[in-house]
Order: sequence, then structure tokens, then C-alpha cells
Amino acid sequence: MPSFEPVVVMTTTPDIPVAQAIADRLLALKLCACVNILPGAQSHFFWQGVFESSSECVCLIKTGRHLLPQIEEALRSAHPYQVPEIIALPIVWGNADFLKWVADSVV
Repeated sequence: MPSFEPVVVMTTTPDIPVAQAIADRLLALKLCACVNILPGAQSHFFWQGVFESSSECVCLIKTGRHLLPQIEEALRSAHPYQVPEIIALPIVWGNADFLKWVADSVV
């Protein structure tokens, strides 16, 4: 069996209630160990050729690489955005006890 590969998945949401609902869903499914919800992000972007800006929440989801397909499916089904940000960042180093807790917390 390959060793556990921890990752952080990032997504943005329009508000705290949506972020909390997504966090609760991912945790209930044991697809992550933790979700940090960071309100107050100011996003500036082009959408369909128009410059936009909005306040958003950034969600940092601690999970394992093996769960990325299930995380994507869960996020897409619960997310209000037509094209949600779903990106995974590798963890190249971390507190071994914390990473063990992440590994032990997910399916």
C-alpha cells in the first residue's frame, strides 16, 4: 500500500454559510481532517470577459491525495459556483504528529 500523501485543497465560497455547509459535508463523509474557513478574501478576476471583484471565503481542506476525486465530486455537487475553484497543493513538509492525525482522520 502506498504511503499517505497529504494535500491541502483550496476552494472559495461566496459566504460563511456555504463554506460551513461544505466543511460539514466533507467532514461527515470523512474526506478531510480539517477545513479552515477564512472569511474576508477579496477576489478580483475575469469572468466571461468581464472584470469582477467580490468578497469570498477561502477554505483550506486538509486531506489525502487519494481522496481528490471524491473531494472534487463532493465540492461540485455542493458548490453554488458554475466553475468552483478546486485546486490541490502538496504538503512538502509538516509536523509529523499533525500529518498522522490527518491520515488517521480520513477514509
